[in-house]
Amino acid sequence: MKWVKFRLKTVTDAEDIIISTLYDIGLEGAQIEDKIPLTALEKEQMFVDILPDGPENDGIAYLSFFVEEAEDGSLKVQEEIVDRETLLERIEQELEGLRLFCDIGEGTITVDETEDIDWINNWKQYFHQFTIDDILVIPSWEEMLPEDSGKMVLHIDPGTAFGTGMHETTQLCIRQLRKYVTSETELLDVGTGSGILAILSLMFGARHAVGIDLDSCAVEAVQQNCKANNIDPDKFQMMIGNIITEREIQDKIGYGCYDIVVANILADVLVPLTPVILNQLKPGGIYITSGIINDKEQTVVDAVKAAGMEVLDVAYQGEWVSVTARKE
Repeated sequence: MKWVKFRLKTVTDAEDIIISTLYDIGLEGAQIEDKIPLTALEKEQMFVDILPDGPENDGIAYLSFFVEEAEDGSLKVQEEIVDRETLLERIEQELEGLRLFCDIGEGTITVDETEDIDWINNWKQYFHQFTIDDILVIPSWEEMLPEDSGKMVLHIDPGTAFGTGMHETTQLCIRQLRKYVTSETELLDVGTGSGILAILSLMFGARHAVGIDLDSCAVEAVQQNCKANNIDPDKFQMMIGNIITEREIQDKIGYGCYDIVVANILADVLVPLTPVILNQLKPGGIYITSGIINDKEQTVVDAVKAAGMEVLDVAYQGEWVSVTARKE
């Protein structure tokens, strides 16, 4: 499969309006290259606690759009077949219209033809089955090996930057969950992402799980992974929102009703999260945290103690830390 790449040089302030405008003529899925620093919200959703300094924002952005090319050189844009020159003219016309009321910078366009690459499947060569203790994590395109027949199997495909279980912080949480999950466990997974921690908790025998995330893409990821692992959809409830700041979300999640709360997110998010989570936990409930780089360990331990919880365990893997505590 071949693709034609239309790469547009513009300014960062015009990114959204250009993407929206070109979407209307059938160009979807823009690739954005710029030097805008990450927002606080974006940092909240990342596993990296210490971010390197990026280049200074110069206000320049590059937007790339990929269009499938047929063998005869024609391009498929939604349901329409056009030639390269016609599509380029349409893009230029839309940009000229935008120039009348906003600054789009240079607005220059380069057109390149990609190699014949299977964009959908080529990356699969980099993700293979692996084990977390006696749990086999396997993608849909691989077969189990005979020697893995006795392992618990988690079927999961990486997607949308959500976790697969390879990261040390996820593995730390999994091991703590195995210690505390029972057949009566009501679990809350904060920052659920792919749903891997809640899904495994249900496989360990938990009665019910609630997952919450800031990213609406998590809903589809969780649905797909639940289906792949034969999880009863009634046992896993998904919510989108910010449990720290949104009282409506806190009310919806419920108070004093969870045996375990697990949160695999940044240490700087765990600090304000912890006193909120205290309200969601049952008396004696277990609070499992990770996503903590080692020099932030004491920060999280202090936050847990300040909330009145008892620290039960501090575990380590590589540079990462998990803190497990119990509500009095």
